[in-house]
Amino acid sequence: MQIVRVTRDNITDWQTLVLQLWSQDSPDEMKKILSGILESPSQEGFLVRDDAGEAIAFINLSLRYDYVPGVKKSPVAYVEGIYVKAEYRKQGIATRLIRHAEQWALEKQCTELASDALIENTDSQHFHIQMGFREVERAVAYIKPVLPAADTKKVQDTGKQSGQDTM
Repeated sequence: MQIVRVTRDNITDWQTLVLQLWSQDSPDEMKKILSGILESPSQEGFLVRDDAGEAIAFINLSLRYDYVPGVKKSPVAYVEGIYVKAEYRKQGIATRLIRHAEQWALEKQCTELASDALIENTDSQHFHIQMGFREVERAVAYIKPVLPAADTKKVQDTGKQSGQDTM
């Protein structure tokens, strides 16, 4: 088994794995995203190939300069995504990828490795804890459309906006 950097030559293998993790994205959209990662000076992808040369896992890493909860120094190395094919799990592959990410972080003069997981993804949360990450924050994100004043009045007149202060 070996870990190799993603290049234009192996982007199709990478895309196949990435779409298994993020299946809601279209192949065309994902190819654009991955091409952007390849062109970025602050992002990289790595594949794991088994002894037969098959791509079986990946990790996407970045340097984040913006706010990352709990970090002490910027930039911080960030695990943007990690995935191992189901039939290869529980064999230490993800652990090897995290160790590779730690080495990558050190090469980039980073002192911390950060990541995230969705609140409902308890498998990912358990994995992160097993890998030595500590939880630093939980969040629920909200969005509200901003309507022109005339449309806001319509919403208020129909009673669809409570008008109550909840904070």
